[in-house]
Amino acid sequence: MNQLRHMSIFAHIVETGSITNAAQALQLSKSVVSQHLKLLEQELGVLLIKRTTRKHILTNEGEAFYQSCREMNKIADIAWKQAKNSVEVPQGNIKITAPNALMDVVIAPAVGDLLKKYPLLKPELISGDDHLNLMSDNIDLAIRVGRSQTSNIKQRRIGQFRDVLCGRHNLVTQGDINNAMYIANTWQGKRISHEFSDNQGKLIVFEATAQCRSNSFYSCLALIKEGAGIGLIPDFQLSSVEPALVEVFPHLTLPINHIYALYPYEKHLPLSVKVCIEAIANKLDKFSKR
Repeated sequence: MNQLRHMSIFAHIVETGSITNAAQALQLSKSVVSQHLKLLEQELGVLLIKRTTRKHILTNEGEAFYQSCREMNKIADIAWKQAKNSVEVPQGNIKITAPNALMDVVIAPAVGDLLKKYPLLKPELISGDDHLNLMSDNIDLAIRVGRSQTSNIKQRRIGQFRDVLCGRHNLVTQGDINNAMYIANTWQGKRISHEFSDNQGKLIVFEATAQCRSNSFYSCLALIKEGAGIGLIPDFQLSSVEPALVEVFPHLTLPINHIYALYPYEKHLPLSVKVCIEAIANKLDKFSKR
């Protein structure tokens, strides 16, 4: 590391014309700058600058060495500016994972809006109901339903929604709901129990056995839309499937589900991650106000 410091200061001496000028430019004392040059020449075993009382003249070796030092400083300046720019303008790769039900309706539209404003962003969206490991899968941002129990991951609540028990209009209005086939996502298990509440806060329990299950939200939704049975969909999906699907219990509500943003950054949250979180939170907020 000292070698790089020596080289950088040497380039400044050459470019400013003297040790005095270099010291002023670098906000160092003349003795410190002079000592760096002395140590550099000692370590190299080469005289780089012929020093007289009036001027400094580069030796042949010093001229060749200076070219390398100048390139090193140029590369360092570019790296510094790029790092600073990433703090000021969202840019670069960002890998985001989210459940299927949230990706198409919330996450992708929010990120799409961001790309219009920040075209240097390079998002990779991973849609799936399995929880990827943020570290081993190199995930920058995970959007999940419910608070994670992982202690070494930062998380922030960014929104909420309610699940709605739905079915095809004719099935709900004309069929026997208690005997209707229940279509469940794999994570729900086989034994289904929902605690609804009415407008007075009274709890009403609905129980069923999942006769048909899928690990994909959209597979479950397709089955429900086809009239095969009833099942849960998020309230923000409801407007896109009405009037084909209707609520089974329109005067009852299920508990609120909280949505969290998870990220593996202890400090210095990248600006790209920060703006994505804000955009997704704003999109969720718009849905909750409908």
